[in-house]
Amino acid sequence: PGNPADLLDACIRDWAPGSRMRQIRAQSLAQFLTHCVQREQFPDLWLPPADLKRHVGRRDATVNRTQKGDPFGSDQQILGLLERLPVDAAAQRWSDALKLLAELGLRPIELLHLSVRLDDASGEPYWWCSYQKRSGGGDTAARRVFPLVLDGGDGPPPDWKLLQRWQAGDIVLPPLRSGNGAGDSLGTYLNRQQPWVELRSACEQDGRRIVPYSFRHTYSLRGHRRGIDPGAMAHSMGHSLEVHLRSYPWASASNTAAAFARASAAL
Repeated sequence: PGNPADLLDACIRDWAPGSRMRQIRAQSLAQFLTHCVQREQFPDLWLPPADLKRHVGRRDATVNRTQKGDPFGSDQQILGLLERLPVDAAAQRWSDALKLLAELGLRPIELLHLSVRLDDASGEPYWWCSYQKRSGGGDTAARRVFPLVLDGGDGPPPDWKLLQRWQAGDIVLPPLRSGNGAGDSLGTYLNRQQPWVELRSACEQDGRRIVPYSFRHTYSLRGHRRGIDPGAMAHSMGHSLEVHLRSYPWASASNTAAAFARASAAL
């Protein structure tokens, strides 16, 4: 870019218009450019725009704020992506984090609140998420999380043995910042990987915008395709039924179709 306005647009284009992260990054870059001109003798033409609103943009009011992107077109897209990512020891941390998001339907921040507990009656281990928050859409309470193995397509479903590996201490999470920064950390890693860039571009051609939250959204879609009722899905994903139905339109659609199918079968 040959001017500060184009530089701003290029550096923040990966964040949704109107989002807090896009605003923060625009402000940070503007402060850096101001420093360069005032303290480092950069030409005055590199002074940032006085008004950043045009670059930050506004959040599309037609997009539900909890949605944060679209689901993948299929589980096979996730599996193909994971197969093409780097396989060295450092990259394994990121791969394991993405597998946990995909199989457990977690928010990125919930990776930092994940553990394994034992059932008092059976002694069987299960996933537990201790993340809690209060928001306008309702409270997120600590909960048991139920895995949904991905569809292997023409091949067998993947057996990642995540719970067993977690118990054995074989899973080490990558460096994730708390709060919204966890999703940002995952996004930064993915945006540096060519397989992700190519998949994101292909999904955009189909009208899908994939982001780190897309692993969670695909978990929801997978559950509804397998006939799990919206209430159970909402419980495992850590939000109210109202929020679930509002965030995922296929949930209410599949529930309605199943209800009418049952009514017809009863005749």
